This record gives sequence, structure tokens and C-alpha cells, in this order.
Amino acid sequence: MSNNYWDEDEDDLDTDNEVQMDGSDLLKKLRRAKRSDEKRIKELTEQLENLSKSQRERVVKEVLEKKGVNPKAQRLILKDLDDISEDSVNSWLEDNGDLFGLVQPELSEEKQLNLAALRQQDVVTQMGYTPDRAEDLLNRVMNATSAEELNDLIYSQQ
Repeated sequence: MSNNYWDEDEDDLDTDNEVQMDGSDLLKKLRRAKRSDEKRIKELTEQLENLSKSQRERVVKEVLEKKGVNPKAQRLILKDLDDISEDSVNSWLEDNGDLFGLVQPELSEEKQLNLAALRQQDVVTQMGYTPDRAEDLLNRVMNATSAEELNDLIYSQQ
């Protein structure tokens, strides 16, 4: 037997306490670092949101100035469009430009004549008979056996 009154296991307790104290200090430092990182992330996120908002507003403002549209339209455009680009704002203005008195560009004389010709063609084709229907009508007239059948054909086509 030994003459020591303390156990060897108790010798380790002093060093364990020091390790625990160091471990808790490390934990405190990690928590503090985590809080500062979260704060920094929040600041950067707010900066990014502010920059993207100002960029969106700038793009819309530039397009409106080019088109000569009332700047109040900017609020509606920003609400309607999620993805803001020059093309998307231009297409929005084409669709909704009449709300702000934006006049569509006038068509050239050649395009106006082409449109008039197309309208005339539409009128002619809407009022006309297709070849199948005309042939069917001719066959029914030729196969009529009485005057009553001819009269029915004539009056049923109106």
C-alpha cells in the first residue's frame, strides 16, 4: 500500500477542469463568431436588396425617359414585373402603353396598304362559298325534280 492519501484518479480532475474551462471559452467564442457572422450576413443581404431595387428602378426610369412616358408608370411596372430588363419593360409598355397615352408608332404607307388589302381579302372570303358547297348546290339544283324543290333551294340559301 501506498502512503499517499489521494488517489491517482483525483490528479486528473484538476486538468479536466482546466480543459472544460478552455472548452467553454471556445464555445463562447464560437457563439460570438456565429452571431457576428449572422449579423454580417444580414447586413450584406440588406445591401444586396437595396442595390437590386435601385438597379430595377434605374432600368425602368431609363426606358420611360427614352419613350417619353410619364414617370409615374414606374410604380405599376415594378409591381407587375418580377424580372426587370429593358426588353421586359418595352414589352410591358407595348401592352399597356395606352394607359399612359403612349402612341404606337405609325405604320408606313406600304404597311397600311397591305393591311387594307388583307382586310378586303377577309371580307371576300367570309362572304364567299367554298368549292365543295358550290358543287353541292349545283348538284342539288341539277337533281331537283320539281319547281318546289328549286324554290326550297333558292330560299334556303339566304
